[in-house]
Amino acid sequence: MNEILSQEELAERVAIVKRFRALLEKQRSRFQEYLRILEMQEDEIGGQNADALLAHSELENQIVEGIDSLQKVIVPMRKLYLDVKSSASTYSPADIVPIEKLQSDLANLQTQVIAQNERNRELIKVQMGEIREQIVTLKNPYRSRQSIYADVDSGNFIQVEA
Repeated sequence: MNEILSQEELAERVAIVKRFRALLEKQRSRFQEYLRILEMQEDEIGGQNADALLAHSELENQIVEGIDSLQKVIVPMRKLYLDVKSSASTYSPADIVPIEKLQSDLANLQTQVIAQNERNRELIKVQMGEIREQIVTLKNPYRSRQSIYADVDSGNFIQVEA
């Protein structure tokens, strides 16, 4: 079932494989960066540094958007790659192995990101609970007054002289 490929078809298939590999490597680096930011965010949650936590959240949103846009490109490229891989081709299995390894690395990184994200959520829930308790225990000296400007010790009589 050896099929003779033209040079153009072979070049196209090699280009698809290389592009797919490059996209997977880029996505892997994005996931590694995302995991690093989540780990830094975990430290900031424990340190109760709100400004740093906000900055990490904004970075996280940017990285997630990048991962989403990459995923939109990777899905059709994966289909092309599988079509090329399934047809009788002459490129070496050495080209395929790194892609399979990249895909398994990506799956592992996704699992780590999900686990880290869950840990961060739990830490934030604990912090939110502590903050709520602190808010409840705060004493507001103006709580029972109708107006914060009302003075309880003021008199009832006013003397007006003309």
